[in-house]
Amino acid sequence: MARCRFIDAEKASEGNPAGHSVAFLCRVLGVPRSTYYAHRASRRARTVRERAEEVLVGEIRVLHAGSRGAYGAPRVHAALRRAGRVVNSKKVERLMRKHRIVGITRRRRRGLTRQAKRAVFALDLIGRDFTAPRPGMRLVGDMTELSTLEGKLYLATCIDLATREVVGWAMADHHRAELPVAALRMAAGRGGLEQGCVMHTDRGSEYTSDEFRSEIRKLRMRQSMGRVGSCYDNAAAESWFAILKAEIGTTMWETREAARADVFRYVEVEYNRSRLRRHPDYGYVTPLETRSLLRQNLVPAA
Repeated sequence: MARCRFIDAEKASEGNPAGHSVAFLCRVLGVPRSTYYAHRASRRARTVRERAEEVLVGEIRVLHAGSRGAYGAPRVHAALRRAGRVVNSKKVERLMRKHRIVGITRRRRRGLTRQAKRAVFALDLIGRDFTAPRPGMRLVGDMTELSTLEGKLYLATCIDLATREVVGWAMADHHRAELPVAALRMAAGRGGLEQGCVMHTDRGSEYTSDEFRSEIRKLRMRQSMGRVGSCYDNAAAESWFAILKAEIGTTMWETREAARADVFRYVEVEYNRSRLRRHPDYGYVTPLETRSLLRQNLVPAA
């Protein structure tokens, strides 16, 4: 309270012998003496609270920096709770706002989709339902480009809709059909794909190619495609690239090798194993934890 602090500064004391009495200052300022003395009594508790908040802000900064500046208040709060810190979510939000600690806002990306002239399209088996009850049932895929001083580097991914784990990915200095095929093979190589697993993509020429369609058949999967020119039909795959580019923190690498190393670290160390995402049943968990929890639920009771 500002008036109570003013009384503290102006009252008579050893350091301020020319000051006024508390009774006089309270009367002039219209502050009940009981209010002033209650303010004094709470000073120690207030100091302890302020020091505790300073410690909490330090922890928030560490978690925020550890996420490459990506985490906003909800995920910072979830990370604090996972670390055993009991704290109110609104307090975390207030402190982050006060100290200007903000998460990353994703930028809109430019797509690579180029439709082939004589393409063979698959039906849309997803219908914008980007969920799956169990791992290995539905995947989505897409490609993006990364800029380096040596030239473009292209990244193809396969994401499991049950866990949002990047189960397959590949990089090359081209975006021919063999690139998404390599990502698909990685996803299959990790195991756990069901027979008839759906692989959903856009209608880019790489995905309508004979090579990609042949690999789908070889793996006993089912191919699915969104409509022409509709980014929402493959929103789950496209939004992952927005997350990558917002959180990886680099827009131009010196070499393709440096970009490869950064993407590897982000996918396999940070995203799949550490990045928290809100699950409707399990709360804030990582993709790998989601996979483990879902598989536990699918194991029959003894």
